[in-house]
Amino acid sequence: MTHNILHIDASARSGASISRKLSAQVLGRVTTANPDNSVVSRDLTQGFPFVSEDWIGASYTPAADRTEAQKELLGLSNALVAEIKAADTIVLGTPIYNFAAPAALKSWIDMIARVGETFQYGANGPEGLLKNKRVIVALASGGTQIGSPLDHITPYLTFIFGFMGITDVQYIGAMGLNMGADAAIAKADADIAALAA
Repeated sequence: MTHNILHIDASARSGASISRKLSAQVLGRVTTANPDNSVVSRDLTQGFPFVSEDWIGASYTPAADRTEAQKELLGLSNALVAEIKAADTIVLGTPIYNFAAPAALKSWIDMIARVGETFQYGANGPEGLLKNKRVIVALASGGTQIGSPLDHITPYLTFIFGFMGITDVQYIGAMGLNMGADAAIAKADADIAALAA
């Protein structure tokens, strides 16, 4: 049975990006353990729109009633939702910018967190529709440590993925790179090597 992996990178940097290098290592670890893989890659820095009033209107219009313009407006969002629905494992590489998620990552989340698609409202409140999936987040930061009072990204990601139904979220990070890059990267490398694939 094919194991579907969605590989996402959010760093504005390319070759010098530590989070990209870590996410590639995590991807290698996951694919080595699952020989029958299908990998879809998504670079979030290639230009994502922000949510607009027209987009919100299109999203909340029943699919059968959408105009051609509304369907076109939701085209990217529909593709992103299809990618995460199809994925068994999501490997996400992201830096921490100003103690939180990069704007590109937040824009991706806004495109996929859609009522009726990835969550719904029921008698007991919101219910996530993305079940039986795993997220592995590879983080890099200059000074922020995971779980510290300065860390505003991991609580958010844990919450938003959980809101959409994904409760298996793991974090691996090269943290505090500006205070000792070699040690931070070595720890991340060791954590990836020990990762349950």
